[in-house]
Amino acid sequence: MWDTRRDTGAVASVPMAISARSALLVALALVALAFTAFAWSHLRRARAGAPTPWMIAVGFVTNFFDTLGIGSYATTTTLWRARGTVDDRLLPGTLNVGHAWPTFAQAAIFLVSVRVGEGTLAALVGASVVGAWVGAGFAARLSKRRVRLAVGTGLAAAAALMAAGLLGALPVGGEALALEGVRLAIGAAACAIFGALMTFGIGAYAPIMITVALLGMNPTAAFPIMMGACAFLMPAANVRFLRAGACDPRAALGLTLGGVPGVLVAAWVVRSLPTTTLKVLVIAVASHAAWRLFADARQAEPEA
Repeated sequence: MWDTRRDTGAVASVPMAISARSALLVALALVALAFTAFAWSHLRRARAGAPTPWMIAVGFVTNFFDTLGIGSYATTTTLWRARGTVDDRLLPGTLNVGHAWPTFAQAAIFLVSVRVGEGTLAALVGASVVGAWVGAGFAARLSKRRVRLAVGTGLAAAAALMAAGLLGALPVGGEALALEGVRLAIGAAACAIFGALMTFGIGAYAPIMITVALLGMNPTAAFPIMMGACAFLMPAANVRFLRAGACDPRAALGLTLGGVPGVLVAAWVVRSLPTTTLKVLVIAVASHAAWRLFADARQAEPEA
């Protein structure tokens, strides 16, 4: 499944490939270390007690499914609110801070273990990060309801196309591990948009998974791309949450302690799944994300 012989672009550019992957791993390590030092200094001053078994269990379950591409924020919020674990005011900060370390683990595991064209990996991760920063101001002026409806519609349509492909009605998806030319440009542009939309709280996992599949890549190649993008995006937001004290330290620590083992278990599952199963997973993820977006859009304030 991880054979790179079909990925001629990556094989032909071995020096660049090694440099790109190494650069991302080094940058990830530096970001993780810097964030850990900053977060520890703030959380230590909070002097909170140890997380409960429930908090740790939520971390394991939500990050297990997050590693499969399902996402963790909606599931964590649902479980926490069911038992009143975290004050609603602290939900955004606690989610981001607590899920940061599992996301670092996801990114490191998939950057090392999953074969993907290194130039493609660097371009799409970089585009996601640039999109989140450069596009944040523009995205903030858009209607959240309209964006949710548009993205939800796009995901639903893409999931339908992939389902038709699996049924033999349409040629969709593939085994490529790299993008070139126009497809690379389309993929980078799409990831930049997804990065910008993350400022709305719209997860990038499902859109990235569906995009790389529709561009003809092996769905597994989406994992290092989407995990890498989020690992670089989350720390900056978390600095603001921690400085404002907008985080429940016990619940955040519970997510971390349970989340990292959950990631390790799920990563083995992802690596062992055949391509067809992964494509079915992508369709399920995209359909679920579209449903959530439509539901959130219906709850939003009607526009004048």
